[in-house]
Amino acid sequence: MPVRPIRSYLAALGAGLVFGLGLALSQMTDPRKVLGFLDVAGAWDPSLAFVMGGAVGVGLVAFPFILRQPHPVLANRFHLPTNTRWFEPRVLLGAALFGVGWGISGYCPGPALAQLAAPNSETWLFLPALIVGSAIARVINRR
Repeated sequence: MPVRPIRSYLAALGAGLVFGLGLALSQMTDPRKVLGFLDVAGAWDPSLAFVMGGAVGVGLVAFPFILRQPHPVLANRFHLPTNTRWFEPRVLLGAALFGVGWGISGYCPGPALAQLAAPNSETWLFLPALIVGSAIARVINRR
């Protein structure tokens, strides 16, 4: 693994803190909010759609500007996907598994890590499951 300058780690830490703060302010660290969004037949809560829409909007504006630059600020080149296939069965399966897990628990990795600022018993159950699931995915991907 190449040695990275401290500023790269500080930038990653800053980005993670901003992301976590955004999740906390939008209440997306509360699994009830997520489950409320997924409950389209009951007491549907559309607030998650606004949070996602805000993120997509920022991305749509920022990415064209960023990709016009010769390289990232803290790297020599951009690391962009090279796969041009529009349908990838593994991606579909992974997305389905992620969605089922998110729908059952109301947690996904980002909000669960942000929840460590004020953890509850569910957080302490979810995070080890996340680590085990990630380890299983690495084993499967190596085959």
